[in-house]
Amino acid sequence: MAYYVDEPTLLRAAAVYVDRILKGTRPSDLPVQQPSIFKLAINLKVAKALGLAVPSTVIARADEVVE
Repeated sequence: MAYYVDEPTLLRAAAVYVDRILKGTRPSDLPVQQPSIFKLAINLKVAKALGLAVPSTVIARADEVVE
C-alpha cells in the first residue's frame, strides 16, 4: 500500500510558480504550497505473497488496485 500525490497536479502547480517568477514575482514572496489530494494504491499480488489480508473496505476505497 502507498499514498502518493497526483503528479499532473504537482506539475501544474510548478508551472504556476514558474509563470509568476517569469512575470517578476520574487521567489521569496511566493507562498509554500503542499499537496491537498493524495491517492491510495494497493498491490494485492504482493500482499498475497506476504500472507497479508487486505480488508475489502480498504480495497474499495483505493484509487488504484494492482492484482
